Amino acid sequence: MRLIIAEKPSVGRAVAEVLPKPHQKGDGFIRTAKGDVVTWCIGHLLEQAEPEAYDPAYKSWKRAHLPIVPDEWKQQIKSKTRQQFTTVKKLIREADQLVNMGDPDRVGQILVDEVINHSGISKAKRAATLRCLVNDMNPAAIKKALDDLRPNSDFIPLATSALARARADWLYGINMTRLCTLLGQNAGYNGVLSIGRVQTPVLGLVVHRDEAIEQFVPKPFYEVVATLVTAAGDTFSAKWVPSDACAPYMDDEGRVLSRKLADTVVGKVTGKPGHVRNVERTVKKQAAPLPYNLSTLQIDASKRFNLNAQKTLDVCQQLYERHTLITYPRSDCRYLPKGHYGDRRTVTQAIAKTSDALRDPAQQANLDLKSKAWNDAKVGAHHAIIPTSKALAADRLTQDEKNIYDLVARQYLMQFYPAFEYAEHQIDSQVEGGLFVAKQTSVLREGWKILLPPRKGTKASEFSSTPLPEVNVGDALTCREARVDDKETSPPKRFTDASLLSAMTGIARFVSDPDVKKVLKDTDGLGTEATRAGIIELLFKRQFLVKSGKEIKATDIGRQLVKSLPKRMVVPDMTAHWESQLEAISDKRMRYAQFMQPLTHELKTLISEVERSDFSALRGKGSKGGKGRKTARRSRSTKKT
Repeated sequence: MRLIIAEKPSVGRAVAEVLPKPHQKGDGFIRTAKGDVVTWCIGHLLEQAEPEAYDPAYKSWKRAHLPIVPDEWKQQIKSKTRQQFTTVKKLIREADQLVNMGDPDRVGQILVDEVINHSGISKAKRAATLRCLVNDMNPAAIKKALDDLRPNSDFIPLATSALARARADWLYGINMTRLCTLLGQNAGYNGVLSIGRVQTPVLGLVVHRDEAIEQFVPKPFYEVVATLVTAAGDTFSAKWVPSDACAPYMDDEGRVLSRKLADTVVGKVTGKPGHVRNVERTVKKQAAPLPYNLSTLQIDASKRFNLNAQKTLDVCQQLYERHTLITYPRSDCRYLPKGHYGDRRTVTQAIAKTSDALRDPAQQANLDLKSKAWNDAKVGAHHAIIPTSKALAADRLTQDEKNIYDLVARQYLMQFYPAFEYAEHQIDSQVEGGLFVAKQTSVLREGWKILLPPRKGTKASEFSSTPLPEVNVGDALTCREARVDDKETSPPKRFTDASLLSAMTGIARFVSDPDVKKVLKDTDGLGTEATRAGIIELLFKRQFLVKSGKEIKATDIGRQLVKSLPKRMVVPDMTAHWESQLEAISDKRMRYAQFMQPLTHELKTLISEVERSDFSALRGKGSKGGKGRKTARRSRSTKKT
């Protein structure tokens, strides 16, 4: 019997559909007509064991125990999915041939491998395991993948990389959380001070933003605007662009800080003749945005419906699991397999039947168009989140489900609408040696933007400015008048759900070290699509963050914790350093021990640093006693459900 082990039930069912029928459905598996069996995990069926599994004494949190570094690592069966683990283990032992069909990424590899390794089968049977790589649930793609099985042993470095990350996160999270909690309690803090490789730098982002706002001192700056008149009597406004000679009176962003300089320019040009130095007219096109991955969907849902990241993910799971109206939501990819292009008619028909608001746009879509979204080379373990070919009456959905479905469906329909086209008109004028620039932009064709719903409180469009006059280079002008506009620099904005998610995915923007910045640009940023929402929620539950309206701020506890910790614990550099090494393990450029041994040594050094930190500012804060210890867990960056 050949046993195919998928990462999740939806993949298992999709695989079974392409295998010979009739099928016999069991509890947690499907047996096919020729004897093959398909089963599945439900995310991780195993997890790293808690410290007390290594020594019962570790159930009590004591400084003398730290650092806790297992000699032999243990895993335990997750209680919520114990029944499915039992099913999979039984089938693994019965099978003649095993096929790992986890998602084609680091986590997907280890997720199935760890169950196989935990099942107590022979070394020879494990060595004979095959690997099936599929990231497209279309039947043709699944069949092709099943015909192209590879030795699972080829992927040992990938599994080793995932294992190293899981264990490193355990070591860091368990030891640092216990140490900081104990030091906090010694200083008079009541509660758990949860620490994680990802969650703590995220908290650091918010704390540093709050401090930047509070410490911000507004600075005045000045702009000169001239009213120019053509020979034909047409008028238009143009803004003065300071020359390099004005640099001593400007800031790093090119703003004029001297009112005297601005007044001098006004006096110099008012009533004086000038001429047109340059005229530019360009037509530009803007292609439709790609379909969503989870983060971009969460960001738009926050902006449009004020849904937090976790709520959006929960709604997506309902649309995916219960209603089967959208594809797998925990995706980090915004591209689609080329094979999905053939489903465009059934998908748009399903949209028209499910969404009243999108019925007409779905029917008006030009299905002969093909955007850059369909690109096999850019599809990773998963493809973009799109609607399925299933239709459902809208009245069977909650309002949140309707809202999220409409977002996903609208983004998909945009792929079948033409580009947004606009024209830019710029006139550069010279008066008394000074450069004055006028710009105007106008819409030529709405294209895909016609699908965008109107937003309340939106400012006037940048494309609605008054048209500029028709002039040619060398035409005479007169500066009728000029004025100084008093401006003031603005503080950075507080984080919202949308901007915090954006910061986590684009964390490289907040890093100055070029090497660290490069690594973070090439990786997922802080956290993964599957974990970011949970990380943010944990920071709220720990009372490190609080929300006021849409704004997210650090609490006094969160702020004092960040101030108490060594700087390297509250910045993303550690994540970048780890990811660089983990990638090297995947590529066989580094061995497991070369990563873990220095990390264990560094953990001891970090413990010494933290012990010298001052936690006294946390005195008297927090919940009672040690409440919350049972739920204090490391940040499991490999978790996928």
